[in-house]
Amino acid sequence: MDLEAGLRRFGLAAFRPGQREAIETLLGAGRLLLVAPTGGGKSLTYQLPAALLPGTTVVVSPLIALMHDQVAALERCGVPATYLAGTLPWEEVRQRLAAVAAGRCKLVYVAPERLASDRLRAALARLECPLLAIDEAHCISSWGHDFRPDYLQLGELVQLLPRARVLACTATATPVVRDEIIERLGLPADAPQLIHGFARPNLALRVVEMMTGRERERHVDAALAEALGGPRRRRGTVIVYAPTRRTAEEEAQRLDTLRWETAAYHAGMDGGRRERVQRAFMAGELDAVVATNAFGMGIDRADVRCVAHLAPPGSLEAYYQEAGRAGRDGEPAVCLLLISPGDMALRRHLIDRDGDGRPAAPEVAQHQWNLFLELMRWAEGGACRHDAILRYFGDEEETLAGCGRCDVCLRLADEEEHDPEQAALVVRKGLCGVARIHGRFGLTAAVKLLRGAADERLRRARLDRTPTFGTLGDRSEEWLMRLLRRCVTAGWVDFQGGDRPIAVVTAEGREVIYARRPARLLLPPAARTRPARDAARPARPRGEGRAAAGPAVEELDEAGRELFEALRAFRIEQARRQQVPPYVIASDRTLRHVAALRPDSPETLELVHGIGPAKAERYGAALLEIVERFRQ
Repeated sequence: MDLEAGLRRFGLAAFRPGQREAIETLLGAGRLLLVAPTGGGKSLTYQLPAALLPGTTVVVSPLIALMHDQVAALERCGVPATYLAGTLPWEEVRQRLAAVAAGRCKLVYVAPERLASDRLRAALARLECPLLAIDEAHCISSWGHDFRPDYLQLGELVQLLPRARVLACTATATPVVRDEIIERLGLPADAPQLIHGFARPNLALRVVEMMTGRERERHVDAALAEALGGPRRRRGTVIVYAPTRRTAEEEAQRLDTLRWETAAYHAGMDGGRRERVQRAFMAGELDAVVATNAFGMGIDRADVRCVAHLAPPGSLEAYYQEAGRAGRDGEPAVCLLLISPGDMALRRHLIDRDGDGRPAAPEVAQHQWNLFLELMRWAEGGACRHDAILRYFGDEEETLAGCGRCDVCLRLADEEEHDPEQAALVVRKGLCGVARIHGRFGLTAAVKLLRGAADERLRRARLDRTPTFGTLGDRSEEWLMRLLRRCVTAGWVDFQGGDRPIAVVTAEGREVIYARRPARLLLPPAARTRPARDAARPARPRGEGRAAAGPAVEELDEAGRELFEALRAFRIEQARRQQVPPYVIASDRTLRHVAALRPDSPETLELVHGIGPAKAERYGAALLEIVERFRQ
């Protein structure tokens, strides 16, 4: 197959990094899971083979606007294509299907909800289909950040097209999500996986903890001024992500009063208004769009100079997908995530209720909580933010050994190393404070107790007479809140209750209190995180300064990475045998910890994060056997 001729047909002079390798792997192996960021050219990976192979390629995509645009672009290149979406009347679908059946289309794009139609599935099964491409493949994973039930039908579609090559594409997929994609599509466990392009060193990733709405406004204003210079200067644009529709409207109005050309965007607006905002954004008529996560799918503007989040989204995958819309031209851009003390309790409350306000299924709630905790661990972590993200997505080869641009790299270049013994003592004191208020109050009361501050709740509960009262009195309340939030992300503190969640110490937290588990935690810095405008200093060269302590994701050597892959294969095998999603067997964090610790006994295995007595009894012998095989 002449790939160069196919490339010229699309009017391109050369492949982007990774494209040729992906196409050759797909054609050679017949199966491929491709993970590359939005804008990385994934579509050519299936469009070029589709143009050269005999028959009609089927592409599953949830984005109707993207389908329309890609079909139009293919037609301009002389590649006949069409799409089938729920917005089309059945008569129009029938006519398009007739054209496909007659062999007049090289590609047919299908919206996943259309696959519920028996007539459509029967028509697709009769095609000479050389390739089935599944875009946004992470939507099939109930562990992923964008699960869509319509995608669960795709395993049956793979079976309906047994002779077709299969390509699953996604911009965001951690190892556990990739394993679930493979498992649900019925692909072999050893199906090739290519992961590349996640390193974005031009992005200055920053996390700022704030205590008041006024602080939030100050940081947003500083970020906009840094990114654009001032209102209406047309130096690019900014996306501000808001947690609710109301917040989006209010923040857009506030920025408008400061003379920024701004518009709100959310799912509660009528379609015509949303389309006008999107057109204005793409045309460069707006300084900023303040939006919920409804904005951004299919958006590909190169000169977004800043993406700011007013509150954390639901997962690190969702965050990096949204933040990654900045700086696609390769020029410097700012990504600002604002977090506040109420975020974790609020997210817990939202997770515990489904969309109709009913209690969520415990397993589903736990999945979503774990996803959110991964984001908060990253936000709290003491390692280079870029490297932590790359390890989270399994893109070890592109790690930067410190980007020199994120707020953590800048801070670590200035501060002394933390004393681990002193840190462990402080952590245990903090956990003792939560243990004293366990099941009665929230984190604020625990902070007051540790600080030794006057509080009527503590007085009535006689907690002001306990030895814990004032045990960390030399620390500020703000610092203590940050410490306890890091204990939450470590899995040592959790929340219970509804609208007013109460704090509890987990079983793992009690192990830490009694020194039966190590208290591995990077303490918050003594001073407040500097405002965003102060962080805009010249970037240090890559790798300059000390290595960060306490990475959010275990850093694995080559042998550790091989062991991690073997543990993933075991997870897929067990998931298929038990007919459960892979995350039920073990999380990525658990498998990484096993690969890093390499336990040699049941006792050391139980030191691994996420391995309790039940999982140790069920999987312990097999895990230890895998580790021992690699050790030999």
